[in-house]
Amino acid sequence: MTYSTLWLSQIQFFSSLGFMVLFLVVELGLAWVLLYFKVRSLGPDKSLWTEAYRFWVRVFALAFVLSLASGMPVLIQFGSLWPTLMDKIGDVAGPLLAAAILSTFVFKSCFLGAMLFGQRYVSDKVHALLVFMVALGVLVSCFWLLVLLSWMHTPAGVSWTEGQYHVVDWWAVLFNPALPWYAAMFLLASGLTVGFLMLGVCAAQALRRPANESERLVFSSAAYIACVAVVLQGLVVAGSGRMTAQYQPAKAAATAAYWRSGPQADLVLFAVPDEQAGMNRMDWTWRNAGSQWLQRDGTGNLRGLDRFAGMAPPVGLTFWSFRLALLTGLIMALVASITLWRAHRTRYDPGALSRWWRHVLAGMTFSGWILLLTGLAYLLFGSFPYAVTGTITVSEIAGEINFDVLLGGYIAYLVLYGVLLAGFFQLLRHIARYGVVPIARRRGRA
Repeated sequence: MTYSTLWLSQIQFFSSLGFMVLFLVVELGLAWVLLYFKVRSLGPDKSLWTEAYRFWVRVFALAFVLSLASGMPVLIQFGSLWPTLMDKIGDVAGPLLAAAILSTFVFKSCFLGAMLFGQRYVSDKVHALLVFMVALGVLVSCFWLLVLLSWMHTPAGVSWTEGQYHVVDWWAVLFNPALPWYAAMFLLASGLTVGFLMLGVCAAQALRRPANESERLVFSSAAYIACVAVVLQGLVVAGSGRMTAQYQPAKAAATAAYWRSGPQADLVLFAVPDEQAGMNRMDWTWRNAGSQWLQRDGTGNLRGLDRFAGMAPPVGLTFWSFRLALLTGLIMALVASITLWRAHRTRYDPGALSRWWRHVLAGMTFSGWILLLTGLAYLLFGSFPYAVTGTITVSEIAGEINFDVLLGGYIAYLVLYGVLLAGFFQLLRHIARYGVVPIARRRGRA
């Protein structure tokens, strides 16, 4: 496979995986938000929390359908683009993928239908239990995928013999060094994405008409979710950086744009990495503040990119994807904190905010997706040239695919994803504008 074909195959897989993850985080975040709304509806303000639940359960259903449908291209490309990968990691990946698929069908097939369509046939407490089981099912399904992704970055609990991985300790595989950080980042990203989604929708509705009491409760909940998630996300990213320095030193050096090994390293805040010259241009640094994000060798020197000649990730892409994700997170933190402060002063009425700020929130509706895609690009492309850190490279598992065929398939996927995204946006806009139809009463329950 040529170098250009190899990169196009990676970009295609990243696009498909990214599209699935966009809706998976909405599905996961909303599942637990809906559980919160449902539990609150068992208390005094039942009608208000029920109205909030009934509105956002529609968005959850849309996200569920799209995440489930977009999972098929990911599984297909996993086999077609990297046909020999399963031969090498099948002992690990096979059971994990089977567990993810089984979890999806068991939890969602058993409980999702009853949650979405059986509310008027069961008591409120039973329905709350159904919502909890669906949320748990989404979480369990995501867990297996996160285990596989994190294990490929920090393989543990296995032996490497005759070009294949064999499981020695499943406990070490499941709870590999990267899993706590990747799982925490994913969960917090889902909370942050859903928080800004709810803030943006409430702000857009407040631009057209006064907000009702139920929308105020949603707006208040979203502001707190966004603020808590963004603060915790910052802490997790810091911990993940130290983990990366220990287990993926080449990725850490590319992230820091640290070219030559030495005893100290500056923290590069901004620069234009020049891979040909092996240096940073127009750099803006913080003196001697970058050492903690890099790995030291046996002599105490920090390992720079000169130690990974030919096996380092693309420095520019790794460097900028991380900083774009970080910049997006900082903007979201600023907007979330200002929104919470202003909303607290106006009793969480989005209509009481200035019209300009409501437009800001509406424009930030899908900012969580930007954070997610840039973070995913950093995780995937920053691991190049390895598919499994330290052993399996992308080039050795790539299939023999013609560039034109690959490009045609990629364009077809992009068209399909564009249509699905347009449909999601249109349905979300329709729900936000016209609301939902009340549930018919039966046996005294709404």
